[in-house]
Amino acid sequence: MKFTIERNALLKSLNHVQSVVERRNTIPILSNVRLAAGDGVLELTATDLDIQIVETADIQIDQPGATTLPAHLLYDIVRKLSDGAQVELSKDEGEGRFTLYSGRSHFELQSLPAADFPDLTAGEMTHGFALDARDLKKLIEKTRFAISTEETRYYLNGIYLHETETSDGPVLRGVATDGHRLARVDLPLPQGAAGMPGIIVPRKSVIELHKLLEDPDGQVEISLSDSKIRFVINGTVLTSKLIDGTFPDYARVIPSDNTKELELDGAIFTRAVDRVSTVSSEKGRAVKLSLSADKLVLTVNNPDSGTATEEIAVSYHDEPLDIGFNARYLADITGQIESGHASFRLADSGAPALVFDRDDDSAIYVLMPMRV
Repeated sequence: MKFTIERNALLKSLNHVQSVVERRNTIPILSNVRLAAGDGVLELTATDLDIQIVETADIQIDQPGATTLPAHLLYDIVRKLSDGAQVELSKDEGEGRFTLYSGRSHFELQSLPAADFPDLTAGEMTHGFALDARDLKKLIEKTRFAISTEETRYYLNGIYLHETETSDGPVLRGVATDGHRLARVDLPLPQGAAGMPGIIVPRKSVIELHKLLEDPDGQVEISLSDSKIRFVINGTVLTSKLIDGTFPDYARVIPSDNTKELELDGAIFTRAVDRVSTVSSEKGRAVKLSLSADKLVLTVNNPDSGTATEEIAVSYHDEPLDIGFNARYLADITGQIESGHASFRLADSGAPALVFDRDDDSAIYVLMPMRV
C-alpha cells in the first residue's frame, strides 16, 4: 500500500472522522481510523460502534491497499506538517508498521489489520428524502441546546424527528427537551418522508452532524429505518444508531391558554439577563422578571455576593406579574430569536412560558419557571 496526498486535503478529512473516535477505548482498533486506497481515492472510516463517518479524498496512488492507524495521533501529526505539503504514506506488507513522509519529516506508526475494523453497516433503510443543508442546520441549532444530558432519561438524550400534521399542512418536526425547557422546530415535509417512523437522533450524532454542516451548501440525503439513520453531505457519509426508546408526549407541556402577552427586543433582553446574572450563584442562577405596564425589571438576589437590577422597556399591557427563570436557560432561548422580536406568552408565576420569534413561527420554545 502506497499513496501520496496533499496535507490540507488529508487534514480536512481526518478532522471530520477523528472526532468520532473516543480518547479511551477498551477495544484497541476503535482508536484507529481505517484507510483504504484505491482508484485514485482514499476512503477514511472511523466509528465508536454507535456512529460511523466515512470521508473520501483524492490521492496519487502507487499501490492500493487498506490498513488502520491511530486516529488522534495521525491527526496531530498531519496538523503539524507544513501547509500545502505533500504527504506520502506507505505500508510494508511484511511489517505491521506504517511509514509517513513529508519533506524532511519521517514517522513510523503501528498499524492494525483493516480486516479487523468493524463495519457499522446501515442495513435496509425504509425511508429516504433530501433536505436543504441550511434547513437541517437551522433545525439542529434551534433545538440542540435543549437536549438532556441526564443519562438515566436516555430517551431525552437526542432530537426527536417525526412527521406530523399542522394547520399549514404536513411538516417534519424536531423536538428536544431536558424537562426544564423545550424547543420545537417545523420544516416543510420533504418528499419521501411521509409515513416515516418517529426517531430519536442521539446527542453525539447531532454534534458530529452539525460539524459537517459548518459550511451548509446544497442538499443532505437522509435515509432512515427504525434503528439507524444515514446522512450524506458533500460526499461524507455519517451513519448512526438511533436511541431505542419512546419520546414523551411533548404536546402536553406546550401551553395553549397563556393570555398575557410580552414583546421585547431579544438582544437587549439577553444582554440585560447576562449583566444581572453576574451576581447569581452557580447553583441557583435565578432571575426574577417583574412586569408592569410597558416595563420589565430584572432582579437577581444572591445573599453571598449582592443584588442586581435592571429595567428595560417592553410591550406589556396586562396585570402586573412576577415570575422567575433560570438565567442561562432564558439566554439560550432568546439567543435563538433571529429577527430580534421576541414574544412571550405567560399565564402566572407557576406556569411555563411560551416563547417564539414574532417574525418566524416555525420554532417555539417552552421554559419552566423557578421560584424566586
